[in-house]
Amino acid sequence: MQIKKNLNLPLDKFINLSLYHKKFGYYMKKNPFGKKGDFITAPNISRLFSEMLAIWIITFWQSLGSPKKFNLIELGSGNGEMMNVLIDTFKNFPIFFGACNFIIFEKSPRLIKIQKKKLLNNKIIWVQKLNNIKKNPSIFIANEFFDAIPIKQFRRKKNLWFEKFINLNRQEKPFFFERKINIKIIEKKINFKMFQNQNFVEYSELGLNYLKNISKIIKKNSGGLLLIDYGYTDKKMKDTLQAVSNHKFANILNNIGNVDITHNISFNLFKNFVEKIGGLTSNLTTQKNFLIKMGIKQRAEIISKKENFSKKADIYYRLNRLIDEKQMGTLFKVMLIKNKKNKFKFGF
Repeated sequence: MQIKKNLNLPLDKFINLSLYHKKFGYYMKKNPFGKKGDFITAPNISRLFSEMLAIWIITFWQSLGSPKKFNLIELGSGNGEMMNVLIDTFKNFPIFFGACNFIIFEKSPRLIKIQKKKLLNNKIIWVQKLNNIKKNPSIFIANEFFDAIPIKQFRRKKNLWFEKFINLNRQEKPFFFERKINIKIIEKKINFKMFQNQNFVEYSELGLNYLKNISKIIKKNSGGLLLIDYGYTDKKMKDTLQAVSNHKFANILNNIGNVDITHNISFNLFKNFVEKIGGLTSNLTTQKNFLIKMGIKQRAEIISKKENFSKKADIYYRLNRLIDEKQMGTLFKVMLIKNKKNKFKFGF
């Protein structure tokens, strides 16, 4: 990426430039998914993952009273693999399928092209703004969506708070530096206190904005958000900023626009933020527990029965990647945000 002038950017603006710049941004110019990309998401490891989600979605729809019209919104559909399997599964449930408005919320024109190619002949609407969604009961699905949203970082030093910035100088190598800030202005802006009892704060302003807008839609029209992502539940926030290239960790300041920049979700922050909105509740479990309770092992057994040894081994190898505690099993969490009146707990 060519820098024409000396720029000092807060971390979130730098990440936004790196990932979403119309010409140079990582997600705007390449398909990062799969073996040839930089990382593989759960739907691309095994279709069993998406099949379990499909059954969960149908059951959750029933908990809403099986509305005759409702929205299913996937937030950031990647290469379209999950939506593809969801639709395949839903076709076996004609009443549900007929009631569903399929919606994909996606920013990247390049990924939209890939999704449209894969999801040919299906009744899907693509939107770039959440307020463009019809006012029906709405089920939001977010698999590895929030981790890709730009974050800010702040550090406390002797009761003063400093924000992380990046200097982008056309002559020199980019470098991090810190600026003193007033946290009261930040907390007032987002209407949420998060700096108390913390020495380090990491959050996404845009991510919390999405969470607030989705929560309002759920409160008003009923529904829920199923959020699957890697993250932690500790009350103390951590520095989880990282870059990935070719399935390995990379330097954030090297090769700008060609590496994925990501972070781990603070599920404690999300829980507290949702509680502050009011009228909503959240459930949280690990990906391992969720998938096992949804019956993924039994499903693997059924589909592997008639297969030869190598195919069988492949099915269980992929299943293991999803649920093993040393792989995705406990690092990935599953969170459900829904109206307090809805006592639905399937999978949790």
